[in-house]
Amino acid sequence: MFQNKKILAVIPARGGSKSIPRKNIKLLCGKPLIAYTIEEAKKSQYVDRIVVSTDDPEIARIAKEYWAEVPFLRPKELAGDDVTDLPVFQHCLAWLREHENFRPDIVVHLRPTAPLRKVKHIDRGIEILLNSPDADSVRSVCLAPKNPLKMWKIQNNRLAPFIPESFNGIKEAYNLPRQKLPTAYIQNGSVDVIRVKTILEKNSMTGDIIIPLVMEEYESVNIDTKIDFLIAEQLMKKRLK
Repeated sequence: MFQNKKILAVIPARGGSKSIPRKNIKLLCGKPLIAYTIEEAKKSQYVDRIVVSTDDPEIARIAKEYWAEVPFLRPKELAGDDVTDLPVFQHCLAWLREHENFRPDIVVHLRPTAPLRKVKHIDRGIEILLNSPDADSVRSVCLAPKNPLKMWKIQNNRLAPFIPESFNGIKEAYNLPRQKLPTAYIQNGSVDVIRVKTILEKNSMTGDIIIPLVMEEYESVNIDTKIDFLIAEQLMKKRLK
C-alpha cells in the first residue's frame, strides 16, 4: 500500500483474437505472452494485487502458473470484439467489492500485448498519478511515428487534409518538414493508471485530466498484428541477450 492507497493491477486477456489466434498466450521467446506482463507487475513496489480478467479457462490456468490471481471468469458478453475496456473494469471492481469486500483506490491497466513494458514504467505511472491530485488518470504515450498534420482523407476522389488548416492554423502543414510541426504523441497501450472513482463515478477509463507517461518507441510495441509480434520477438531477443 502506497500513501495509504490500495493499488490493483488488472490484466484483461480475453480468449478470442482474430489477427493472431490465442494471442495472449502465444509463445514469445519461449514464454506465454501474458507472462511478461505478470512478471513485471509482480516486481512493482506499489501494486497490492494482480488480477487477470479473462473468459478463457486456459488463459486463467497459465496466469495462475505465473502467480497472478484469477478470482472469476469474465462473462462471455464482456469478451466480444466490440466490448470496450470500461464495462470489463467495472465488472472486475464490482466482483471484488461484492465477493471479497476489496475496494482499491487506484487501478493499473496492463495489457498483455505490451511485453516490452518494464516495472519502472508501472511504478512511474503510479507515482505520477499519486503526485497529481487533480488528475483522473495517467496514460503512457510515445512519439507518433507520423505527424497527424501530414495525414489525408479522400473526398470526392480528391485528397483533403485530415486535419484542416482552419483547425490547426498552419498553412499547408503537410508540406512542412516535421521539425516545423508540433510534436505529436500516440498512446501505446502499455500502462494506464486510473483512479477508481474515475471508472465508477465518471464512467470513463481516463476522465478529463490525463497526465502523460512518456516511453521510448522501442519499449512501446503493442501486439495487434503478426508483424507486431515479429517486431516484439526481435526486440525481446535483443533484451534477453
